[in-house]
Amino acid sequence: MNALIYKTLIPSISLRLSTRLTLILNSFLHFKAPLPRAMSSYSPQQVFQLKLDPLTGNSEWVVIQDSDELPECSKEPLLASTSYLDMLNDSHRNKAFRLAIDKTVTKPCHVLDIGAGTGLLSMMAARAMGLNGRVTACESYLPMAKLMRKVLHRNGIGKNINLINKRSDELEVGVDNPSRADVLVSEILDSELLGEGLIPTLQHAHDKLLVENPLTVPYRAVTYGQLVESPYLWKLHDLFGSEAKASDGIHLVPTGLETVIHFKLQQHPMHCDAIRKEIKLLSEPFKIFEFDFWKRPDSHGKTKVQIKMTDTGCIHAVVSWWILQLDREGTVFYSTAPSWISSAAKIGSGNWCDHWKQCVWFLQGKGMPVSEGEEVLLEATHEETSVSYNLSVLGSQTDIREHDQRIGDFQLLVSPERIATYGDSEWRLSVLAAVRKALQGRVNPLCVVADDSIFLTLLAANLSKTSHVISLFPGLRDKGAKYVETVAKANAFSMDRVEVPEKWKACLTMLDTHGKKVDLLIGEPYYYANEGMLPWQNLRFWRDRTLLDPVLSEDALIMPCKGILKACAMSLPDLWNSRCCLGEVEGFDHSVVNTTLGACGELPAPKESPCLPFCVWQCGEIKELSEIFTILEFDFLKLMTSCYGKAQVHLPPLPKMKKEAYTSSETINDVIISLQLILCLSYRFNSLNMVFVMDLFYGWIG
Repeated sequence: MNALIYKTLIPSISLRLSTRLTLILNSFLHFKAPLPRAMSSYSPQQVFQLKLDPLTGNSEWVVIQDSDELPECSKEPLLASTSYLDMLNDSHRNKAFRLAIDKTVTKPCHVLDIGAGTGLLSMMAARAMGLNGRVTACESYLPMAKLMRKVLHRNGIGKNINLINKRSDELEVGVDNPSRADVLVSEILDSELLGEGLIPTLQHAHDKLLVENPLTVPYRAVTYGQLVESPYLWKLHDLFGSEAKASDGIHLVPTGLETVIHFKLQQHPMHCDAIRKEIKLLSEPFKIFEFDFWKRPDSHGKTKVQIKMTDTGCIHAVVSWWILQLDREGTVFYSTAPSWISSAAKIGSGNWCDHWKQCVWFLQGKGMPVSEGEEVLLEATHEETSVSYNLSVLGSQTDIREHDQRIGDFQLLVSPERIATYGDSEWRLSVLAAVRKALQGRVNPLCVVADDSIFLTLLAANLSKTSHVISLFPGLRDKGAKYVETVAKANAFSMDRVEVPEKWKACLTMLDTHGKKVDLLIGEPYYYANEGMLPWQNLRFWRDRTLLDPVLSEDALIMPCKGILKACAMSLPDLWNSRCCLGEVEGFDHSVVNTTLGACGELPAPKESPCLPFCVWQCGEIKELSEIFTILEFDFLKLMTSCYGKAQVHLPPLPKMKKEAYTSSETINDVIISLQLILCLSYRFNSLNMVFVMDLFYGWIG
């Protein structure tokens, strides 16, 4: 698997001002954590790793050399936030590939493995051929290639497998390979199927690396879809409709500019089983595209599907999935279908896993009302790495596509989570009340928005007709400024009262504030670059508040005024099973990858699992084991300083589990956050995780 997958789509529609993320127990976290993105160099000796500092939002490329040790700048496992471990724990996937490879590779030949990962498929192919075959394994990401070498060495199979640290489109027959390959084994698939570059990879392989009419595992993939109604999903899309219900006078998406805030038109991976009760099925499943791995695919494709409605409602989204046929005979399958598809359990899926999900495509506009028995026409288009849809009522001359030419370059692309947050009327009203109270009685107040909150920018300018607002927009920058200019008139203020510095700086001077002290410093906090990260990384606001202290007035109000880090012990067996330590995978020892991939469970001391963000509601089976308890409180009214917190929690007796207590403690300063959780429980209870909640108080003390 060549590409690295990051977690996306974390809908948080809770009325509480909190972000819920799950962290594996026994962990340390350095504030400067590397992002799971990589850029392969043309030399097999090094790779560039993008490192983000959540405190500043700055990122830089660091060079990872081809050596046994990680660079000093990166003490965290580079691969812990990827999907490799989850995939290796997917027993249905592993068995399906093993069965298909054993059926396909029946004699000595040349096998090519693209995106080899830990080398599991390469080792399966080598074992199937015996001693006389040859496997060429291509893995472009250097840390993964280094890990694969260890796995091959542990299993004593490295002599039969030629590992090349290059992208597959950099391979040359006669240079890297002595000949074209007879068989292709690969697993360069994401939830959408095409997002990891399946089509261009197969095109190059068929053109340059494979014999004519090669054998392939997988053999074929077919995508399916279903039309659904879901007000819950629609909240992640329809900001205009949600805002109309808020009635607070703030217009993030004014009439005529309904899509000025939007998300990228793409399929969004999601565990749809988690919201099955919130979904109304309006059609039967239908076939969309078919991709054959054994022949060269086209870069672009279109298809039309006529669909008869099985119920009356409003089409909000297309839910899609795929079925993988791994062998030519059609006896080995793997499916990412949701659980309500009755055939899913029969063809090799069923266990929860996070690496492949269903996908949701939101209809544009206001959705499409339909009646039972009515027919609609779905037009599906695929490019090299994506799929898009358009629907129209059969026989109608109109469709649901929507383009607002007046928006131009002013459209802000945000996540569905951000749209849901901005459409949450309870959240909006609570923040509005706090800002209104803060501005009450102040004449010509100077307000500074420290983060990327467009809502607070509009709010501060709208509530006080004499206020001057400086919005730093550290992530949005020019896009944020253009957006505010676009919607200013609809929100009853002029741009001479709102300012976005041309060059972002974390520390303002009196020159930047035109000689005036700041009366109100506010933030949600929301940092465009930090979205989907660990909850305490929003403490960047505390650092910004500290750097801005010289320009704050003596009676300046700060919002939020406090943050509270809370936790809850939970049983998350599905998530645990997807992250647990590996032993043998289909007969191959993978124990050497556990520490590098951030596994949990039977790690040798002093190795510990990293802290990782997950959507709890998307993690399969969930059970709370303790009350929610407070670990740390952060006083934003004071300058950033070291903090220490400790909490003791007693868990109820559970089967095969001792009733003991554990202690949670954390030390924080302006550079590093270290989290250590000490668990005194029986190892037989292997699915105990912690859920952390960061509560932010929009108000002030005193």
